[in-house]
Amino acid sequence: MKFEEQYIKGVWVIEPVRYGDARGYFCESFKKSEFEQVVGKIDFVQDNESMSSRGVLRGLHFQSGEFSQAKLVRVSQGRVLDVAVDLRYGSPTYGKHIAVELSMENGRQLFIPRHFAHGFLVLSDIAQFQYKVDNVYAPQAEVTLRFDDPALGIDWPTDGMVLNLSEKDKHGLLLSEINLTNGK
Repeated sequence: MKFEEQYIKGVWVIEPVRYGDARGYFCESFKKSEFEQVVGKIDFVQDNESMSSRGVLRGLHFQSGEFSQAKLVRVSQGRVLDVAVDLRYGSPTYGKHIAVELSMENGRQLFIPRHFAHGFLVLSDIAQFQYKVDNVYAPQAEVTLRFDDPALGIDWPTDGMVLNLSEKDKHGLLLSEINLTNGK
């Protein structure tokens, strides 16, 4: 696997090596020993999957406090723009984001550490999105950050696209409204 740390410390783009022939390809999408040697210790406790259509924007979500989650995300069908926003209290990149295209074709994965908001926009007709998390989902700790907060400066490629958002995502908080101290 190829590991490339992004300009926001702790966020990694990971590209598994694919071995292909006329039948298709094979790859190891996750190997704990290799991951921990480069990125650090992790104990994923749950795998999640979503299927969405073009224009669906999910996020930006995070879980606060002790329920914060690190995520390893990938797309097994289709294409998305995946975004992670640094919400680590005191971080020099607080409020900054990483945006990476993930697709079945490029095979890229994004590792997002704890205390980040996360979301994605589906760019293809459909997208099957898979992610591992290191903490269980706690609905009482979930917070939604507005995807279109001007303070974040995220350039969502929505030209000619009708956005499809949940009510929760339409009414998220602005970055200035989130009170995070000590990483919570």
